[in-house]
Amino acid sequence: MDARLQRRVQRYGWDLAAAAYETLWQAQLAEAQAALLALAELAPGERVLDVASGTGLISFAAAQAVGPAGQVLGVDLSGKMIDAASDAARRRGLGQVAFARMDAESLDLADASFDVVLCGLGLMYLPGPEQALREMRRALRPGGRIALAVWGDRSRCGWAPLFEIVDAEVASEVCPLFFRLGEGETLARLCSDAGFAVTSARRIDATLAYADAAQACAAAFVGGPVALAWSRLDIPARERVSTRYLEAIEPWRERRGYRVPGEFVVIAARLRESP
Repeated sequence: MDARLQRRVQRYGWDLAAAAYETLWQAQLAEAQAALLALAELAPGERVLDVASGTGLISFAAAQAVGPAGQVLGVDLSGKMIDAASDAARRRGLGQVAFARMDAESLDLADASFDVVLCGLGLMYLPGPEQALREMRRALRPGGRIALAVWGDRSRCGWAPLFEIVDAEVASEVCPLFFRLGEGETLARLCSDAGFAVTSARRIDATLAYADAAQACAAAFVGGPVALAWSRLDIPARERVSTRYLEAIEPWRERRGYRVPGEFVVIAARLRESP
């Protein structure tokens, strides 16, 4: 898929996802986000950039860690996600956190302006994660740190057939190479190539729990490029896709609900003096 088209698909897909995202995914992603924040070791007074911040779940936790003397900027390609996060920040009265719509591969930020960059489950959606890592490096002060989380190996994510099922209906790749960063040491190698020294790397087994088939399907079809494809399917196509997806996760059905396996890769790294 052309990179410009992929960014457009991501932007409008996540716009569609904004309203239901936290309801369907906050609990499912909590373990990965907690591990990312633990590895980041944020300190009071630090300046933090949260890339692909979505509705701000990681940004708000980071804001608490750095306190009123610190500062957090969340950036995301989706304007709807940024609007939702900004509204939540106002409700919470967190003056040290702000949000802006921005492309992770072309950050409109000054060089060496942050102590830490976070990116929780965003890199694998980007056309050029290598370029995004270079931009993160540019935005960091000397000795700055990054903490990243991506989905793990395809074989350890029971919901992985989702993309192929949707692709069969829309006749295009809705998310090419999604699991590439979770394979082996790929993410660590990309960090090293971008000028970082990896200080910690973890694989985390996860279970995505859904109360019933309706909730499992809603979660599957709410996010990013899948959400955009779903919005364009007619009713018969939606029924086909839902049926095929439920068949794919049938091995993990427990009575009415589902407990689908997943895996996260979480990495912390520090900026080397010379890339």
